[in-house]
Amino acid sequence: MADIDIPAHLIDLESTAWAEQQQGALTFAAADAVQAAYRKHAAATGVSRLELEMAVKQTVRHPASEPAA
Repeated sequence: MADIDIPAHLIDLESTAWAEQQQGALTFAAADAVQAAYRKHAAATGVSRLELEMAVKQTVRHPASEPAA
């Protein structure tokens, strides 16, 4: 996966959604906000939305691990 510049607001949105998901209380609003932010950032920067989402989730869910090859 290429190096992707991840803005802080994406980390915040994903962190909120991840916390809700772990509690079994993920709301549609949280999930939709994250996906909309991924689409908007990917379109604005020309990066793959999927690669962006994978990079953000890796950062939020596995902060101490190495990125996937």
